[in-house]
Amino acid sequence: MARSIDPLVVGRVVGDVIDMFVPSVDLAVKYTSRQVSNGCQMKPSATALAPNIEVVDHNADNVNLFTLIMTDPDAPSPSEPSMKEWVHWYVPSSLKPHNDQTAAGKEIVPYMGPRPPIGIHRYIFVLFKQPCGPLIVCPPSTRNNFNTRNFAAEHGLGLPVAATYFNAQKEPGNRRR
Repeated sequence: MARSIDPLVVGRVVGDVIDMFVPSVDLAVKYTSRQVSNGCQMKPSATALAPNIEVVDHNADNVNLFTLIMTDPDAPSPSEPSMKEWVHWYVPSSLKPHNDQTAAGKEIVPYMGPRPPIGIHRYIFVLFKQPCGPLIVCPPSTRNNFNTRNFAAEHGLGLPVAATYFNAQKEPGNRRR
């Protein structure tokens, strides 16, 4: 649960998806027993089911609500991302994590595991602190052409409080001889 954003800058997450920010909470994304670390390689088959999300807010004197968004800014291809950002998951939290609790919430956009058709795609988890009370938002009409920055601005979320990402590429299929 590192708070350095250097890997996010190197991986062009800062710039392509979000603006520069100062992390203020710890975000852990875990697929079964493997935790996502910035820029790690994950197989789509290992990320087919929604991960467990842990949010630790050491500075919480009160109760906070958070919003988690997962997008792919490289859809359908990193060289021609005409559908960027593809929203894979959107969950405003109903649990108010502080200290060491797991975030839970009602999915507005149900989890869709990575299915990169070509090239290496980045799958980005961005966490925002909700300004006050529950965030009431309708799901987008389509998953493609989502914009994390615009979404945050439209809903008064400000800058992220945490982010992490992993890379994935299409797995080779079984070849018949």
